[in-house]
Amino acid sequence: MSRKALKDIKRVVIKVGTSTLTKSSGKLNEEKIKRIVASIASLADEGFEVALVTSGAVGAGMGELNINERPKTLNEKQALASVGQVALIHLYQILFWAHGKTIAQLLLTRGDFSDRNRYLNARNVCGTLLSKNIIPIINENDPVVSDELKVGDNDTLSALVSGLIDADLLIILSDIDGLYDKNPNVHKDAKFIKLVEDINEDIKNMAQGEGSKFGTGGMITKIIAAQMATKIGTNLIIVNGENPENIIRAVKGEEIGTLFLRQDKKISSRKYWLGYGTSKKGTIIIDEGAAKALKNGKSLLSVGIKGISGEFERGQIVEILNSKDELIAKGISNYSSSEIMLIKGRKSEEIEEILGHKYDDDVVHIDNLLLV
Repeated sequence: MSRKALKDIKRVVIKVGTSTLTKSSGKLNEEKIKRIVASIASLADEGFEVALVTSGAVGAGMGELNINERPKTLNEKQALASVGQVALIHLYQILFWAHGKTIAQLLLTRGDFSDRNRYLNARNVCGTLLSKNIIPIINENDPVVSDELKVGDNDTLSALVSGLIDADLLIILSDIDGLYDKNPNVHKDAKFIKLVEDINEDIKNMAQGEGSKFGTGGMITKIIAAQMATKIGTNLIIVNGENPENIIRAVKGEEIGTLFLRQDKKISSRKYWLGYGTSKKGTIIIDEGAAKALKNGKSLLSVGIKGISGEFERGQIVEILNSKDELIAKGISNYSSSEIMLIKGRKSEEIEEILGHKYDDDVVHIDNLLLV
């Protein structure tokens, strides 16, 4: 019954990770990549709009330079990625060309998501490509991005891309069949979970553990991606990438992998960008009364603020923590950090008297805030 949720899907994002794309040596598995491309081309032939989020640049670089061991330093990895990205996209171009398909390349960073204008530009470009039946091949721009600007892993990147293009379905190819209640490589009695309707702490606890030998993410990054994607109205399926034809089976609604159902009440693309695409400039710490008010759909007022961390200007992004230092929301601040230091704990009607001016009654308005 749950797979009926997939009957009207049109736009699909497919994420292929390092563990799926590479051999045990770390070099690309070209035979498997051919099968992945064939499955995607088959979907495109049937009228689906498909974007591919791919890892593999470092593995491709290892193959090009005949290196048998994955480097450990950042500089070496970035150098390999810069060589490998050319080889990887060339391979995709040849393979998709054999199926009569045109591809485009987008190399993105966190900055492309956090800057609103760049985000909208990327969104418009992707929409135009998909409308012309061109398949976007997307990866993080690893050779030039610094750690503080990295998305970090392609599970998260694929969820951001799903919001960017309003995808109906995100398929993540993994090295196991999907989500188990505990690690199946360690526990023989691990139970497979076919359907997740609510991503709670129990689900997150099931996913603890490291990623594969060559990848950057484990199951927990996939759960985080699912939490993100389902909020924007995208269903997500984790399937085993050992059989690339699982891509087609998943889209057709077969009972494979773990399906995370999209939420009935999706958030707007703007709030999705606000919550997940942006980078914080500072932190606001609030009391329990203010935290409860936010959860009830209220704006953040100065009276509920206990303190701040970092320096930020009016109009910049802040994270909002409760009294236990737990992240509960992100939003756009109506006041600078220096102004908030003066008005924290005070009533809204006192703001103008304290500052000599008043932008708004709210420090963060509910329309510019997303609970996370």
